[in-house]
Amino acid sequence: MTLTDKYTIVIGLEVHAQLQTQSKIYNSDSAAYGGAPNSHVSAITLAHPGTLPKLNRQAVEYAIKMGLACNSEISRYQIFDRKNYFYPDLPKGYQLTQDRTPICKGGYITITTKAGEQTIPLNRIHIEEDAGKSIHLENEADTLVDFNRAGVPLIEIVTEPALRSSEEAGALLGEVRRLVRYLDICDGNMEEGSLRCDANVSLMLKDATEYGKKVEIKNMNSMRHVQRAVDFEVERQMAILESGGQVVSETRTFDANTGETYGMRTKEELNDYRYFPDPDLSPLIVSEEWLNEIKASMPALPRELKAKFIANYKLPAYDANLLTQSKELAHYFETTCSFTSNFKAVSNWLMGLVKSYLNEHAIEADQLPIEPSVLAQLIDLVDSGKVSFATASQKLFPELIHNPQLSPATLAQTLNLIQDSSLDTLMPVVEQIIKEFPLKVEEYKNGRKAILTMFMGEAMKRTKGKADPKLVNELFLQKLN
Repeated sequence: MTLTDKYTIVIGLEVHAQLQTQSKIYNSDSAAYGGAPNSHVSAITLAHPGTLPKLNRQAVEYAIKMGLACNSEISRYQIFDRKNYFYPDLPKGYQLTQDRTPICKGGYITITTKAGEQTIPLNRIHIEEDAGKSIHLENEADTLVDFNRAGVPLIEIVTEPALRSSEEAGALLGEVRRLVRYLDICDGNMEEGSLRCDANVSLMLKDATEYGKKVEIKNMNSMRHVQRAVDFEVERQMAILESGGQVVSETRTFDANTGETYGMRTKEELNDYRYFPDPDLSPLIVSEEWLNEIKASMPALPRELKAKFIANYKLPAYDANLLTQSKELAHYFETTCSFTSNFKAVSNWLMGLVKSYLNEHAIEADQLPIEPSVLAQLIDLVDSGKVSFATASQKLFPELIHNPQLSPATLAQTLNLIQDSSLDTLMPVVEQIIKEFPLKVEEYKNGRKAILTMFMGEAMKRTKGKADPKLVNELFLQKLN
């Protein structure tokens, strides 16, 4: 029995997503990323005496959209709470959040791993404000603070401790990223910190009824980092328990360079943040009318589109899953399918050559120079036998990238790439090849069917790649048999 058979891994994630509003959650200061330090601040962000917060309606709508996407119950009555844990990078010194009345209660997110589909229950999704950024310069005694990010609206998606492996944790974070992007509520840019994750990790014996001491790993900004951090932490805790020690409940940080976690501070058994209702913000009431308006504005989500692609376009589940990884790719697929009936060919092009180009240039499908209608024309050109797939992918596609305003047919004609499908032209070529290689013909007739590939290659060489391969293949079979 291995140690992993002896213990159950228990993981819960807290995912923070910065909402893509134009202004901050409690005032009209810009919520844009970047900017000169302390340029996105006003008297309200700086908590000057006499200033009052005013709730951003769009931030609330974005949070509700995420709750609807996660099948959560939307709270109709909410209050905002002061979290009295000292924040040196929030001018107020405290954070405004939701404690007793989170905007979204319960719900679940479905993930896909090697084991198949799993439903991960959520505890809550709540709204809060982001803190500023503390900057510790080398050899400087003082800490600099940039308040540009202070007050930017966040939602925190909190799972139940229901994840059992680093793979599941990475998949959950990936699915959250995909959902917020489909909903257009967060750009999901983990490098810039607009999506980040804390992981609570503990171990318990297989037959135990209580969870072990949990360790919180803070602020990871990639799915890979989450998986590496969880794997390291599981090994670390396992080694402590096997040596007879006790895991200390603490907050740790992950170093991506070493792949290890390091202790920052110990945690109390119960964090007492002394929450109390904020007296400056009125209760938030979500009416049925408002909720129905938000429901009506919800876009099609990845799993809905996946089912649609399988049912309407007869795609394999593998194709449908890949094509719905991003909203832009899914939209490009559907738009292209409105111009051609060869849906599988569209899928093949997008999953192959197009995806490679997008990855290479770090862009989304909506930034591809080639319009969906033009890609459909290219596919129809191949289907009609006017150009081969090899010619279309290796010669026409690169040319269309640089000349997207031209039609594939015009480009193929200009570059002299139109296939020769003339029986009068191709039959003499086939007959000449058979005549020149009598020994190869004999081998073919004795059962070496692979010789046909050599014949095909010879024919394509003699026609400078312009012969219709399907017709040439038929002609060879006709003559050889």
